[in-house]
Amino acid sequence: MLIGLVAVGSELLTPYYQDTDSLFITQRLNDLGLEPSFKIVVGDEPENLKMILQICLDKADLTFVVGGLGPTEDDRTKETLAEVLQRKLIFHPEILARIEERFERRGMKMPESNRRQAYILEGAEILPNKVGTAPGQWIEFDNKKIILLPGPPRELQPMFNEFVVPKLEAWRKGYLYRRIIKITGLTESQVEDKIKDLYPHSRDLRVTVLAYPGQIEIHLLSLAEKESLAKEKLDPLLEALTQRLGDNIFSTTGEELEAIVGQLLRQSGQTLAVAESCTGGLVGHRLTSIPGSSTYFLEGAVVYSNEAKIRTLNVPAELIQQYGAVSSEVAKILAENIRLKSGASLGLSITGIAGPGGGSEIKPVGLVFTGLSWNSGTEVVRNLFLGGREQIKFQSSQKALDMLRRHLLKKIAGDKNENFHCN
Repeated sequence: MLIGLVAVGSELLTPYYQDTDSLFITQRLNDLGLEPSFKIVVGDEPENLKMILQICLDKADLTFVVGGLGPTEDDRTKETLAEVLQRKLIFHPEILARIEERFERRGMKMPESNRRQAYILEGAEILPNKVGTAPGQWIEFDNKKIILLPGPPRELQPMFNEFVVPKLEAWRKGYLYRRIIKITGLTESQVEDKIKDLYPHSRDLRVTVLAYPGQIEIHLLSLAEKESLAKEKLDPLLEALTQRLGDNIFSTTGEELEAIVGQLLRQSGQTLAVAESCTGGLVGHRLTSIPGSSTYFLEGAVVYSNEAKIRTLNVPAELIQQYGAVSSEVAKILAENIRLKSGASLGLSITGIAGPGGGSEIKPVGLVFTGLSWNSGTEVVRNLFLGGREQIKFQSSQKALDMLRRHLLKKIAGDKNENFHCN
């Protein structure tokens, strides 16, 4: 069965709005073992919308059309579909009464423009909207099915769950089981070289590698007639990939890196303080977004200027003059001094050039030094990141957190070995 998704709205063709409805619909379809074959975003212009709807009717067995059911003149989805299907729009007084009642409950008179929402395509089944004014519609045409849904997620999602999902059960193909392996410290090509011989040759078992700045994800998907069988089918592949990639994996259960670092800090009984320059507090923000982080995160200092580095963390002025603020020497003393000043077990530092200006041939944009200090040593890593300013800042924070993660893994492993020998 071919399934299509159409997101309607000229705003979705601009940089300012994102189509999140299709992500929700895709997830719910996946829960039924179903997958969309294509997704199209189209503006409100009737001719373009008409063209896309005609394509969907020609190609897809099941089409979800989202948006364009509102009360304004640019909401033209059902009118255009009525033209394509050559069906009338039928006025439903009970829908109008419900819309009027909704406005009355708020102490308002219904605008006349909302009246158009009471028109439904001839022969369509009405999908009630319990939290908004635009009803959905289930339409059947030449053994094909078209579902019209309102655009606002708070209206679409309960409507989909209550009225659409039960109808889709008849097409259930099975159960999908998903796992996501999150990796940092390797490039996409390095990951590919490590795992390419593990790719499965079954349509019911799939591997997709996705690359983000500072992070690679391997999405695993398994399809079977029962959920337990889907998991059973995927687990050996998950185990093989986990063994192959080792400590480069920081999560197989969905957590972000800052959450994993928090778990390791808590597990090891360590505390942390952070000195940040080019990241401007991003590491501190990520760490403190985790509930309960006050048990291990003591403080953060954003020492952006040279004067702040000197004044706040006692970086010698001559050190900056000799080596520059972006240097391994300054990263080292920042990590050490934030640890000593705060009384934390660990000190983390970042200093670099996020761009787009400020770089040179010797120190280009993207050059970042990350430092980690503990009671018996300090480690500094020179990094060269690519991308725009925000990408460089994120990759810098990711690298610093990964340095910390790997250090904590070694400490926890060492503590376990020490306890083993003591016993």
